[in-house]
Amino acid sequence: MSRSSGTTANPPFVSRSAFDALTVDEVEDSEDEQQEEETSQTQVTSTENTKPSKSQIKKAQKQARTERRKQLKASSKAGTTDSSPRHTPSPEESIARTAEAAADVSPLPISHTASESKPTTEPRQEPAPQPEVSEPSLLGPAIDGDVQHVNVAEQNSTLLPLQSKLLDDEGQSVSKPDVEQALKSEPDPQEVERTKKRQSILTRTLWTFIMIGGFVALLLMGHVYMIMLAMLCQTIVYREVTALFSLKSHASESGETENKGKKDPWSKTLNWYFFAVTNYFLYGESIIYYFKHVIFSDGQLLPFATNHRIISFTLYTIGFVGFVMSLRRGFLKQQFGLFCWVHMSLLLIVVSGHFIVNNILEGMIWFWVPASLVICNDIFAYVWGMTVGRTPLIKLSPKKTVEGFVGAFWSTLLFSVLWGSYFMRFNYMICPVHDLGVSAWSNVQCTPNPVFVWKVWQIWSPLRVFLSRLLGKSVTVIPYAPYQLHLLVFAVFASLVAPFGGFFASGFKRAFNIKDFGHSIPGHGGMTDRMDCQFLMGVFTYVYYSSLIREHHVSVGSILQMIVSGLTVNEQLELMKDLRRYMQGQGITME
Repeated sequence: MSRSSGTTANPPFVSRSAFDALTVDEVEDSEDEQQEEETSQTQVTSTENTKPSKSQIKKAQKQARTERRKQLKASSKAGTTDSSPRHTPSPEESIARTAEAAADVSPLPISHTASESKPTTEPRQEPAPQPEVSEPSLLGPAIDGDVQHVNVAEQNSTLLPLQSKLLDDEGQSVSKPDVEQALKSEPDPQEVERTKKRQSILTRTLWTFIMIGGFVALLLMGHVYMIMLAMLCQTIVYREVTALFSLKSHASESGETENKGKKDPWSKTLNWYFFAVTNYFLYGESIIYYFKHVIFSDGQLLPFATNHRIISFTLYTIGFVGFVMSLRRGFLKQQFGLFCWVHMSLLLIVVSGHFIVNNILEGMIWFWVPASLVICNDIFAYVWGMTVGRTPLIKLSPKKTVEGFVGAFWSTLLFSVLWGSYFMRFNYMICPVHDLGVSAWSNVQCTPNPVFVWKVWQIWSPLRVFLSRLLGKSVTVIPYAPYQLHLLVFAVFASLVAPFGGFFASGFKRAFNIKDFGHSIPGHGGMTDRMDCQFLMGVFTYVYYSSLIREHHVSVGSILQMIVSGLTVNEQLELMKDLRRYMQGQGITME
């Protein structure tokens, strides 16, 4: 139907330029496309009484593109496409949907609506209905809800089938086989998790054997190497614990913005200064006590031995004064917090390490066996908990169970008697150290502590008869060593009390929201994670041994210490003359 140029009749409903704009890209329209779309839309005038504005149409198109992108991403993840036929809405239906969507977004101003739409008395011309096109759900440029314009001249033509293409995040076309291949190549999250778990178990097991092998090797090499190992462990633990307290400025609270974000330059220096002074005092005391015969017979070491405590106090006072001089506004709360933190760490770590070193010097067995009992209890708690564990033990460690705790207790009791009875046969293990150059292959001789001497227990007569009939032979006595009774005490402590050192460390980590104290040992976390129970066990062993087992008798070193520190030079010469006269009276000639 032809129309004259002078009339106000509208041009055909759609144009060629509108048909070219049918394709919808994954990304936002460029400025040229928007201008072209605006030009094409100005040429098209609706025959309806109410027509949506251009801004409403753009909003509807943008919403449709957003939904399209979501569908593309969801289908790419699922790896499936919907091949059911879709209904392509006619231009009238699309505009009606656009009007509804725009009405939901924001109402149109009255003046703007009046300028956009004009009432007309001309009868409405219905466009030819569009044939349904069968296309995949997520393939092709057509989108439900978009304004689609089709050229009238091409309405009766056959529409070409749409290619099976997807658009990636950059707007590039990706073929369906590539998408399927990419989805197949993506690893299964559960499989990745299982692989990581197996790798973690292998790493943990490997480093467990490395630590055990290195520990045994140092044990055989001698006391000095074990002392170095203990000092290394306590140094690493101290570094891990003090690193949790980061000293940063809180200038925003105190009003000093110039210090905001800075750190106190003396914090780390003072941390390690107090650590060094504490070690100097504690290990100096140990050296003087266990090596009196060397220290007090050497003129160069004598001033160190006699003035050790005043030297230590002077060094600590210097650090205290330095701390007070380093106080700065903007850091005060943090600095005093760090001061308390450092002293707590010194008490729990360095002092405990000092007691462990004393255990080594008293005899290797007083260090080796208690440490082994803690390790044994940890292993048996894990085994029993994995097999029969059902009841949670403590909230701080959700994986700990009552069944594992009880099972590890009885297993550690049995293990302690067998393990300790074996190592008490070697002089290298039971003799106190007098020479730091000895090793497991040295011929070490000493008078053993009475707890290592075997004794017999006379069996009660009725029980003696019962055992003799039961075993088929005469049983009158049971041999035992007092050390075995002490082993039961150590096993009870390692099973019932030492694990609370681990619970304490677990609460510590929860307070700071960390999984491990560090990464010093691959697969095991930090050194603190492995030494949390050992510190508590080492302190108990030293206190128990020094109170109930150690023999307090006069030694050459103690007498020499009394002579050097309590007698003048003239009194020492007089003592030498009297001692020489006594030896000659015993028939011993002194050169």
